[in-house]
Amino acid sequence: MIRRTLVAGLRDHIGETVSVAGWVQALRLQRAMQFAVVRDHTGTVQIAHRRDGGPLEAAIEGLTIESAVRITGPVVQNPAVVLGGLEIVPEDVTVAGRAETPLPVDERSGPEHRFDWRFLDVRRRPGAREVFAVQTTVENAMREFAFANGCTEMHTPKLMGTASESGAGVFRLGYFGKDAYLAQSPQFYKQMAIAAGIDRVFEVGPVFRAEPSFTSRHATEFTGVDVELAWIDDVEDVMDFEERMLVHVLTAAADRHGLDVRVPHVPFHRITMAEAQRMLRARGWDGPAADLNPEGERRLAAEAGHEFTFVTRYPASARPFYHMRPADRPDLTLSYDLLWKGLEITTGAQREHRYDVLLRQAAEKRLSPGPMTDYLNCFRYGCPPHGGFGLGLGRLLMILLGLDSLREATFLFRGPNRLAP
Repeated sequence: MIRRTLVAGLRDHIGETVSVAGWVQALRLQRAMQFAVVRDHTGTVQIAHRRDGGPLEAAIEGLTIESAVRITGPVVQNPAVVLGGLEIVPEDVTVAGRAETPLPVDERSGPEHRFDWRFLDVRRRPGAREVFAVQTTVENAMREFAFANGCTEMHTPKLMGTASESGAGVFRLGYFGKDAYLAQSPQFYKQMAIAAGIDRVFEVGPVFRAEPSFTSRHATEFTGVDVELAWIDDVEDVMDFEERMLVHVLTAAADRHGLDVRVPHVPFHRITMAEAQRMLRARGWDGPAADLNPEGERRLAAEAGHEFTFVTRYPASARPFYHMRPADRPDLTLSYDLLWKGLEITTGAQREHRYDVLLRQAAEKRLSPGPMTDYLNCFRYGCPPHGGFGLGLGRLLMILLGLDSLREATFLFRGPNRLAP
């Protein structure tokens, strides 16, 4: 059997016999000629056959849209062909998998119906497939940067014996006669890695949130990118790492995929939560006192005039007990959210590494130390100053590609009303 040639490489094989494999995108079965358009993941090519009453004519006549086929024949130049000026004159047509007809989705299908048939939706729409090509580039660029900056990639457990923090928003499941919980983040485990002497930690993995959110930017399962850095001087070291990583990522995405994206300069814009609140309220915003709602995030981006903005120094009341607090302002935290075009993509902070302070801050949040014993033990025997962040990969892709919803940036979306396919 002739080895497969990708459609994108056909111009290098003009006059040669090749074998292409893909799906039937279109059929035009005329009186004298039979035409098919075959698509693989690199492009489309026209197949042209003059009817002769033979078995090849019968094979092409029996094709259906989206059948998986292998076509073998010479590549010829034909200026009349819109699809790149090339076509294949078939010598053999093999149907690997015949598609039933009619298809369950078409161009008129709504989003929910398309997601019921996600494999066909992605296969038939080049833009949908491009999302995952860009995702691959983004993840690769993140790893390149993390490794170049001394990170060790970790794979932390997604099953936990105790619910993180207060236990709100976690999925509980049976585990050999006991309860287990799906991890809301690798936060505690990546801090444990820091305490284990792993100086810088990097992870890409699933995150689970049992929150009944029905917005375009929420999911019950998504991919998180997490970083934790030891021996930092302050939270600025964490923000510096992230902004340089994002510049590297966006540069790689723009170069590889030709995306129209503005690669930002560093440092990114910074504003404290108190300053953001004053600015927004002076302009009529009426949101929560200790945080920004989605409208506040969008308004802040418009007012600040920066695509990327770090919102810093969140009130302690709005942040977890393990966020460090400034010595002179115990009501605040050394934490931040990163907004890109008015959407939060990251939460980060310097962590509290002192055991006695952690106990006190947990008590202030009315958290019992018992269920957190394994976590708290990390700080009893010498833990360095450290900090890190968690970034939502889907949200980053959503903004980078100008998508309307996180669903379009996810292969198989999971939300309160979607657990299939």
